[in-house]
Amino acid sequence: MAGRLEGKVALITGAARGIGKATAKLFHSEGATVIITDILDKEGNALSLLLKNKSEYHHLDVKNEAEWVKIATFIKQKYGVLDILVNNAGISGFLETQGPFDAENVDIEAWDFVHQVNSTGVMLGCKYAIKLMKEKGGAIVNISSRSGMVGIPMAVAYASSKASVRNHTKSVALYCAEKKYNIRCNSIHPAAIMTPMWDIMLGKGASREQMIKSVERGIPMGCFGEPDDVAYGILYLSSNESKYITGTELTIDGGILAGSEAKPE
Repeated sequence: MAGRLEGKVALITGAARGIGKATAKLFHSEGATVIITDILDKEGNALSLLLKNKSEYHHLDVKNEAEWVKIATFIKQKYGVLDILVNNAGISGFLETQGPFDAENVDIEAWDFVHQVNSTGVMLGCKYAIKLMKEKGGAIVNISSRSGMVGIPMAVAYASSKASVRNHTKSVALYCAEKKYNIRCNSIHPAAIMTPMWDIMLGKGASREQMIKSVERGIPMGCFGEPDDVAYGILYLSSNESKYITGTELTIDGGILAGSEAKPE
C-alpha cells in the first residue's frame, strides 16, 4: 500500500532533532523523499544515514537568504519541484542569547536574533517554496507555538516571533489562493511537547521531575506531548487529505488553550 506522501519531495528545517526529526522520520516512512536541513550538521547527517535511501542532509541557516537560494537552486536542479515545506526551525532565545526577555528589560540584540530565526526564517522559507511550488502546487506548514496565540511576559521575543509566524501563514495562504498557485499554507501551534527546547526550563535530576509534574498539572490531558504527536499533525496538513484547508491553524497542546491555563510555567 502506497504511503500518504508517496512520490513527494519534502524539505524540513530544524530537522536534526525534536519535532523536525520526528517529522522527517514519519514523512520518510510515508514514502516522501526527505531533505533534512539544520545547522546541527552531525545530528542531521546521522539522521540521513539512519533513513538511508530517499533522504539527504544539507546545512541551512534559515535566517540567511543566500543559503535559501542555494538549497532552492539545488532542489530545482535535482528534483525539479518541491511538494512540501515544513518551516520547523526555531529558537527560544534562552540558550542562544544572553537576554533578558521580559517586557520591561528585553535586550534588543536578543530580540532581533530570535526574530531573525523564527520570523525571517519562515518568511524566507515561504518565499523560496512558492517559487518552487507554483507550477505544480504544494503544501507549506509553518510551526508556530501556543506562545504565538497568548502573551508570555518573560519571553516576549519568542511570543512575538511566533505570532508573526501565525499571521504570515495567513498572508501566504491568501496570496497563493489569489494567484491560483494551488499552494496551501497552514500553521501548527504546539505546546508542552517534550523536546530539547524545554531542557533549560526543566533543569536536571530530581528538580527536573518536580518541574515536569508542576507543568503537567496545568495540562488538561495531564502529560507532556511527544514530537510524534506534532509530526502527525504536520503529516495531515502536508497530505492530500487536507486539500481544502489553507490559512488556518492547528493547536496541539493537550487542551491547554481550551481553558484558562495558558502560561508555559
